[in-house]
Amino acid sequence: MSADVTDDLLARASDLDAHSPLSGSRQRFALPEGVIYLDGNSLGALPRTVGPALARVVEHEWGERLIRSWNEADWWGAQTRVGDRIGRLVGAAAGQVVVTDSTSVNLFKAIVGAARLRRGRRVVLTDPASFPTDLYLAEAAARVEGLEVRRVSPADAPRAIAELGPDLAVAAYSSVDYATGELWDLAGITSAAHDVGALACWDLCHAAGAVDVQLDEGGADVAVGCGYKYLNGGPGAPSFIYVAARHQDAFDQPLTGWFGHARPFEMARDFVPAPGIDRVRVGTPPMLSVLALEAALEAFDGLSMSDVRTQSVSLTSTFLEALTALDLDLTVATPAAAERRGSQVSLRHPDAFAVVQALIARGVIGDYREPDIVRLGFAPLYVTHLDAVTAARHVREVLDGREHERPEFAARHAVT
Repeated sequence: MSADVTDDLLARASDLDAHSPLSGSRQRFALPEGVIYLDGNSLGALPRTVGPALARVVEHEWGERLIRSWNEADWWGAQTRVGDRIGRLVGAAAGQVVVTDSTSVNLFKAIVGAARLRRGRRVVLTDPASFPTDLYLAEAAARVEGLEVRRVSPADAPRAIAELGPDLAVAAYSSVDYATGELWDLAGITSAAHDVGALACWDLCHAAGAVDVQLDEGGADVAVGCGYKYLNGGPGAPSFIYVAARHQDAFDQPLTGWFGHARPFEMARDFVPAPGIDRVRVGTPPMLSVLALEAALEAFDGLSMSDVRTQSVSLTSTFLEALTALDLDLTVATPAAAERRGSQVSLRHPDAFAVVQALIARGVIGDYREPDIVRLGFAPLYVTHLDAVTAARHVREVLDGREHERPEFAARHAVT
């Protein structure tokens, strides 16, 4: 690639950064110098608000006020308060999202609860290429309810849904494919499920905070998502679960813990579900993590999800353009059409793991997914267009220099 092309791409990237409606949002994060962080789709960067917020909680709310903070600092209401804040990012009106448990636990609750709303139907439909926990939990939920799981690609879901008709209970899909980054048609698949009287459950882990998800507008019935990817809530941040208001009174979730009781401090012997979204709470939440997530969500203050999505598309488009200009001989697993992309670009290479390690050694942090995926996430709030072009150049240099063939980059740790 000539210097002229390099200079042109870098100049246009700088101009896009300068005129982006998100141009100041990067300063809301504590990012290390010399790092291009393209793994926010696994663990988001640290928002600057989190440290001071946790210090206040630890030193004052816990350290000084002790158990009184359940009332004084409204720890009790934090799960729904933070849930409503996430709801605004995923197109859900207030009272339909609560922060609780992990994604896996919430997915189990969501599928079982949705299936119980459609008793007498026998099939759960899901994607064979889903993130493994989605497959495991769909099977677990099906065992509990005596259902059959059928695995059908989202591309073929409308046809399969129509064929199953009254046999279908729940169509459970991810909004964005975790490996390829393909964005699926939430509204279309949901509508197809509703046409046969079934419900739709959505995993938003790779969408919330980067894609302009419209749960209410799209007619979704239930949905789950994690707090530690594009929402930047920190490692192990709690998950969230959405139950559409029209289903809440009849939603019979399987994990009936005391935090989901209508009157938990009466210490009743029998379970009575709380009204509304609170019934999907289970046990005492990890308050430090819930409140860290609340502080992290301040990074979205003043930003519209429409602008966030525009930035996401622009970043991935810029990266793909740079790959083309660099004449890289790589298969791009992510769709070229912007409307079919989430907020990542996945590249295929036979030595993908080693390529990722070589990039990390250069300060470009992405991750690897089996069997051959170099996965690069473009978190719209802190990744820049300049990062996108520079990262593409690093990919070219790694491959040209055969850096990925160095033996140290073949060594695998527990987490890849």
